[in-house]
Amino acid sequence: MKTRTLRVWSWVHKWSSLVSTAFLLMLCLTGLPLVFTHELEHVLLDEAWAPANPEGETLNLDQVLATALSRHPGDVPAFMSFDEDRPVVNVTSRAPDAQYNFQPIDRTSGDPAPPVAGHPVMEFLLQLHTDLFLGLAGMLFLGAMGFLLIVAVVSGVVLYAPFMRRLPFGALRLEKAARTRWLDWHNLLGIVTVAWVLVVGATGVVNTLATPILAYWKDTALADLTAAHEAPAAAGEWASLDAAVERAKAALPGRTLQFVAFPGTEFSTDHHYAVFFHGDTPLTTHLTTPALIDVRTGDLAAVAPSPWYVKALSLSQPLHFGDYGGLGLKIVWALLDLATIFILGSGLYLWLTKKRRAA
Repeated sequence: MKTRTLRVWSWVHKWSSLVSTAFLLMLCLTGLPLVFTHELEHVLLDEAWAPANPEGETLNLDQVLATALSRHPGDVPAFMSFDEDRPVVNVTSRAPDAQYNFQPIDRTSGDPAPPVAGHPVMEFLLQLHTDLFLGLAGMLFLGAMGFLLIVAVVSGVVLYAPFMRRLPFGALRLEKAARTRWLDWHNLLGIVTVAWVLVVGATGVVNTLATPILAYWKDTALADLTAAHEAPAAAGEWASLDAAVERAKAALPGRTLQFVAFPGTEFSTDHHYAVFFHGDTPLTTHLTTPALIDVRTGDLAAVAPSPWYVKALSLSQPLHFGDYGGLGLKIVWALLDLATIFILGSGLYLWLTKKRRAA
């Protein structure tokens, strides 16, 4: 490779790394405990709870919704989700001031149930890791940092090839000066973890694009379903939610009910209940398919299989955190995360020591 070309790649690698290093270190440090979110919250939030009437009849979904809205007059329903291991329905409603209220409801009695919420520390780390507490702007900014990580990795691989022509693969010159030893460890761990870093970086970038991806899905794939309606139906004109979910189950047999998105939310249109189901295998449990029910008539409007870009979004989060292969895979993810922290730190050290030597 020509010297001039190497200099260009070296410049790209240096500045793509330096610009993003501080934010990537933050993402790696916050991501490390987030890999074990389920395990940590099981220890920190293990609370015994039993339904009020475990042997009695359960409320239908219309009754659950009415109970939730009666406690927050003026709210509009937004989402409804279902606990897998207890008879609890979680209702999220939107207040007139655009704030959201979350209510877990015991389906055997209508009483409030303790929320299966994240530990405050884990919630703080997740918010920091996701958007820096800046909403969509923060997500897009972190997506840009993730893109710079991919550029840094690719340029590092390009530079590694001619560098290793002079040395055996994985050589560690331990007898050399400290900076040389750091360089060898930086190169070795970088090339060993390159595939993992690219996967985690790419899935992280996809996760930051969740809002525009879902907006594009609504504006394209669901556009034909909304064309026939001139204005949204008022909440008082909506058909039975319980009957709508039953129609959706009949349209998608053999799948597990995951959540319902009400009209006007980002997961639905202004004219439909979107009833989402997922599969039961480690892969398909992260792939959802919605059945859209006309909110005026309660009839099935369409089963809308997710396009490839929505499937990529659905799979990117569990792949990003290693949350699909059990504890063993999470440990591997954590070790690779620690290696990435060392790579970022050693790269910063090499740049600082080079500046001192030049001075």
